[in-house]
Amino acid sequence: MSISAIDANAVGSGGSELTAFNSNVMDKDDFLSLLITQLQHQDPLNPTDSVEFTAQLAQFSSLEQLGNVNDNLIELQNFQASINNAQVVSLIGKDITAKGNFVQLTDEGPVGCTIRLANDAAVAVVNIYDRAGEFVKAFEAENLSAGQHTLFWDGTDNHGNPVAHGDYTFEAMAADAKGENIEITTYFNGTVDKVTFENNLSYVITDNQKIALGDVVQVSDSATPAAASDNQAAANNTAEDANTNQKRSSDPDNSPINGGK
Repeated sequence: MSISAIDANAVGSGGSELTAFNSNVMDKDDFLSLLITQLQHQDPLNPTDSVEFTAQLAQFSSLEQLGNVNDNLIELQNFQASINNAQVVSLIGKDITAKGNFVQLTDEGPVGCTIRLANDAAVAVVNIYDRAGEFVKAFEAENLSAGQHTLFWDGTDNHGNPVAHGDYTFEAMAADAKGENIEITTYFNGTVDKVTFENNLSYVITDNQKIALGDVVQVSDSATPAAASDNQAAANNTAEDANTNQKRSSDPDNSPINGGK
């Protein structure tokens, strides 16, 4: 039976049943109301064909099942989100390595700038910038193999003067023996202070920096105070030894890579 054959005036006080049809999207309740209205106003001398009626019931059953599947998927999504949120909370107090290019200078000593080289590099240059984006210092290292390295910044500017504690960013460039650029990725190391959830996404906060969970590439337990002291001493020694292995670029123009320009 055609829907157009139904006269709204003929429905009388039951006209509210058709109100939902003004919506652009029909749900299972709208479909059922339409089916009942069709049965109420069918021609008694020419009732709806049983085959057609069965097909309509099958459509209604399929629609209801699809609605239930959608509800279950929403519940599953919410359940998965709650699990992810619980896992993110467990990261508080953990040391992480994440994709990023920011460092924080404190009174604890040299700051490590972690990079990963796609190939062996004849030279790698790290440029340090303050929060305003102003160039602070460039330093370099030579003969680095492919893989991850941490180059230490001693907290001074290009003239050897100590700079203020705070947040800084760095960029890194590398070239092989032929002077060809090498793909390089920068990483940030820190301890998770807290977590936050925004728009169904999870973020960790470390050193006042918000990092997407998907950018975290490594998680480890924070070092004990004694181990942290040993690690800091090792970092200080590494930074001192770096004076012989890394050529700090007071004049970036003399560098194989034009750092700071």
